[in-house]
Amino acid sequence: MNQLEQLKHYTTVVADTGDFQSIQRYSPEDSTTNPSLILKAVQKDTYESLLEKTVRDNKGKTTEEIMDRLLVAFGVEILKIVPGRVSTETDARLSFDTEGSIKKGRELIALYKANGISPDRVLIKIASTWEGIRAAEVLQKEGIRCNMTLMFSLPQAVACAEAKVQLISPFVGRIYDWFKAAEGACWDEAANSGLKDPGVQSVTAIYKRLKAAGSKTQIMGASFRNKGEILALAGCDLLTISPKLLNELDSSFAQVLPTLTTEGLEQSAPISISEADFLLALAMSAVAS
Repeated sequence: MNQLEQLKHYTTVVADTGDFQSIQRYSPEDSTTNPSLILKAVQKDTYESLLEKTVRDNKGKTTEEIMDRLLVAFGVEILKIVPGRVSTETDARLSFDTEGSIKKGRELIALYKANGISPDRVLIKIASTWEGIRAAEVLQKEGIRCNMTLMFSLPQAVACAEAKVQLISPFVGRIYDWFKAAEGACWDEAANSGLKDPGVQSVTAIYKRLKAAGSKTQIMGASFRNKGEILALAGCDLLTISPKLLNELDSSFAQVLPTLTTEGLEQSAPISISEADFLLALAMSAVAS
């Protein structure tokens, strides 16, 4: 059994791509997208017709409206392949705009509904700023499930869990990138790999804190740089993985064992954080701020 199949015994595997034709081979449960992944996909000849159709069908609409419809068009095609959910991201310029994020989330869900897609198959991706989390809290109460992205710290995760969001996506690779760049020539790759990877350690801390508090918010490790980071988080609720790394897992037959479990975790204090504490913690964390 290859590593990908073994990993699926411990973790829900999610495809991190807008290239829906590459998804079928790996049979993921869900799929995540973001504007940069969709941009990468539409530059391929394979998707030229989908782009042209979206532009043609929405003639007269603003560029922003056409972009939203293109994101949803890709999401609709992806949902024909995966049995679970697709994540569609809101405009990054709304990251500090609570009302704007709420409005955009509602608009994206309305577009999916117009295409016959049930809201429970869609996750709206919103930045894990204080304003973004407040927007997600409102949307969740309306039955619109959210995936909190751009997450680099435990306080962000705590605030999201307190807001009872559906899912959070702490970034592994971008944390790794930051620490590697900060260390410069002093960076020791061997000493900062696997379980010692700073991105892996961040997600592990988030996992333990939320699980110990009994939070129902799902944790999905994201933004991986190498296969070792993925294997070091086997057992996380979900892991969203690029086609390149899915292929590496699919091609290897080494043993995979769970590293994240709830065994031995003692019940901890309830999840809670104030706006002041959130902003202070974020300001004090260079990698997060």
